[in-house]
Amino acid sequence: MANKIPRVPVREQEPKVRAANFEEVCYGYNEEEALLEASRCLNCKNPRCVAACPVNIRIPDFIHQVLEGNFAEAAAVISQDSSLPSVCGRVCPQESQCEGSCVLGVKGEPVAIGKLERFVGDWKIENADRMPAPRIERNGRKVAVIGSGPSGLACASDLARMGYEVKIFEALHKVGGVLVYGIPEFRLPKDKIVAREVEAVKRLGVEIETDVIVGRTITIDELMNEEGYEAIFIGSGAGLPRFMGIPGENLNGVLSANEFLTRTNLMKAYDEEYDTPIYVGKRVVVVGGGNVAMDAVRTAKRLGAEATIVYRRSEKELPARAEEVHHAKEEGIEFRMLTNPISIIGDERGWVTGIRCIEMELGEPDASGRRSPVEKAGSEFEIPCDVVIMALGTSPNPLLKMTTSGLETNRKGCLVADEHGATTREGIFAGGDAVTGAATVILAMGAGRKAARAIDEYLKNK
Repeated sequence: MANKIPRVPVREQEPKVRAANFEEVCYGYNEEEALLEASRCLNCKNPRCVAACPVNIRIPDFIHQVLEGNFAEAAAVISQDSSLPSVCGRVCPQESQCEGSCVLGVKGEPVAIGKLERFVGDWKIENADRMPAPRIERNGRKVAVIGSGPSGLACASDLARMGYEVKIFEALHKVGGVLVYGIPEFRLPKDKIVAREVEAVKRLGVEIETDVIVGRTITIDELMNEEGYEAIFIGSGAGLPRFMGIPGENLNGVLSANEFLTRTNLMKAYDEEYDTPIYVGKRVVVVGGGNVAMDAVRTAKRLGAEATIVYRRSEKELPARAEEVHHAKEEGIEFRMLTNPISIIGDERGWVTGIRCIEMELGEPDASGRRSPVEKAGSEFEIPCDVVIMALGTSPNPLLKMTTSGLETNRKGCLVADEHGATTREGIFAGGDAVTGAATVILAMGAGRKAARAIDEYLKNK
């Protein structure tokens, strides 16, 4: 019986070794391991894993193709619903999505759907040259895409396949959005995976222009009125960091996880060949409990600091993926739970010397269903540190709203868009973190694909 086989473990770098390098932690499956893991799938009649996937990948179908050794066919099944399998296989929160709903997980271990998706995605990248190039008939109509993150890349590649002339405008000097500036090398290798996914988009005829800040370099109105774009997709992400508003936040040595990760990942501060300034000191405290907090704290550790997570709820409420938390603990990261900063302490030169915190206890559930943390009176204490990194979430950059009339945002600064991605202004569509606020790669990619279909529909009826 398939479910009598234990879940095939995945090979990983040793914790002691990897805590000092930026190479990928998880090695993924080889062919033999992938075939064995695929044999565990029960091929359910009503697969709950498909319903739990944000883009409804036909999971049993692709796993069946892996089992038969038809990797090209497996890749074709996935590509009907997902354009970034190598990325999603690495960074998706599978335990709360597909794998969390796998029937085998009720009594034992669920099928390693994420690791199988990664195997297929990597096989596709390795064999890209052997795949026949898609035959596309151009329709001569132009669509602009703002942002080259997961939603922009997905939207652009789908529109290009439909025959549109597509150009992506990217604000930074490298293509990939959060995939290059946010997610560290040790979780998502840039040259091996991201750069090659971008190449696949270019092969479809998509043009990409970097160093263009739409709203500054050129406006949306100019793109439509002067450059002849008939529709625009905004996939500009959520790059505006949040802070706590506590005393001492403007001391030297306090920074957002966004800036810290951008310096390390995009500007390669971890590589001695690059002269990117980055300061971690001897002790770093990261405030927050999401995946970005884990990325920041594990990066600080690799840059040589003693690194601590401070989170105001208990471990059970940590929003980060279980795998990230497990890896962080193996690497020697300290977790201070039920702890909330109240001020940051500095010296006479204006540099951080510590963070003052208060202990918390959990009260009644709040609107999100998580139990609200309440301060314990008289429990203040200090943690000495040189650097404090705030990883409290991000919201969209207000620049596009400020420079484009008729584009509505909600009170959190997110663009208002309907279920197809149409914004409050005709011809302008949006998706991903610019609409939802910081969320997952797969949701952003799904929104980009949905918007591509809506743009096609809109332009055909125009």
